[in-house]
Amino acid sequence: MQITIELARPQDEDFLWVMLYYAANMEQDGATSQYAAKEHSYLQKYVANWGAPSDLGVIGYFGSTPIGAVWSRLLIGDQQTSGYVDDQTPELAIAVLPEHVGKGVGTALLLGYLERAQALFPAVALNVRSTNPALRLYQRLGFTVIGEITNRVGTRSYNMIRRFEQHDPATAPAPSSTQTDASSS
Repeated sequence: MQITIELARPQDEDFLWVMLYYAANMEQDGATSQYAAKEHSYLQKYVANWGAPSDLGVIGYFGSTPIGAVWSRLLIGDQQTSGYVDDQTPELAIAVLPEHVGKGVGTALLLGYLERAQALFPAVALNVRSTNPALRLYQRLGFTVIGEITNRVGTRSYNMIRRFEQHDPATAPAPSSTQTDASSS
C-alpha cells in the first residue's frame, strides 16, 4: 500500500479528533461518535486548537484520503497527563482507520514522525494499554516502559519513552511530504 506522509496542519484538526477517538479506544469505552473526544475534558488537550508552535504531527494519505496520524503536543503545567516526563518531552498519540490496521500504515507513520521529532525534541513519550498489540511496535522502534498506571477506564497502561541520541534543534526538519510503501514497514 503506497501512502503519502505529510505534516499535520491547523486545518487537519477535524481529522485529528477522529484519530483521537481511535487512539483512545473510545468505541470500546461506549462512545458512539467519532468526535466524542471533543467532549471529554481529559482528552481535549491532545487536539484542541491544533497548530501551536510545539505541536508536531504527520498524517498518512492513501491517494487524497487521510487514513492515519501520529501527533504530539507538549502537555505542561495544568495540561500534564499521567504520561508527563518533563517540559521538553511531548506526548504522542497514534491511530489508523480500522480498515487500514495491520497493513504497515502505523509503522510508516510512526517512523515518519520520529524522523521529524528527533530534530525538535530530546525524547517523545506515549501511553499505551497493556493489551494493545501496538506495544510490540513501540518496543521494536526503541520505546521503553518507564512506568505503569491505571488508565482513565480502570485498566493497566504503560508509560513509554523514546529518547533520541542526536537531538539538535538547529537541524533542519525533514521534508513536509514523503511517499512510502507502508506494506514494507
